[in-house]
Amino acid sequence: MTPIQDVNPLLDQLCNQIQQHPRFTSDIKMLGIRTGGEWIAQALHQRLGLSAPLGILDSSFYRDDFAHNGLPAEVQPSQIPWDLDSQNVFLVDDVLYTGRTTRAAMNELFDYGRPASIILVTLVDRKGCRELPIQPDICAMTLECNQAIKLHGPDPLTLSLIDPAETDL
Repeated sequence: MTPIQDVNPLLDQLCNQIQQHPRFTSDIKMLGIRTGGEWIAQALHQRLGLSAPLGILDSSFYRDDFAHNGLPAEVQPSQIPWDLDSQNVFLVDDVLYTGRTTRAAMNELFDYGRPASIILVTLVDRKGCRELPIQPDICAMTLECNQAIKLHGPDPLTLSLIDPAETDL
């Protein structure tokens, strides 16, 4: 793995884009998708000084590959500390790849209520690998599909480019 950068400049970029978004207010609702999205959401929530508590989503039970791959060992309950109905929700993930994690997260969200809108925030968009028609509304970095990346954290948050030979191990 080759470390490529500190995440702080990318977090600053995301904060600026979030603050410029038409649905941004200081009381927006933010949800991080466990685990990498949770780390990014925690950093954004703190930097933006949001008043509503941060929510955490673990969409493992909503994945469409659940039957094939089983559950990850670290599944934890989701925590949504506010009523979801009619809220503008900023949904945060670390990497948007196939779109399946985002779809699972949205399916879970609708089991909790009906948000007014869902704004997808991703640190990295791996373009060209999408299997579902899902795109980020706010994104700090774009990579090609053949470039794999790993977020390390939560403190400090760093990104590493993964050698394709390492993913075959």
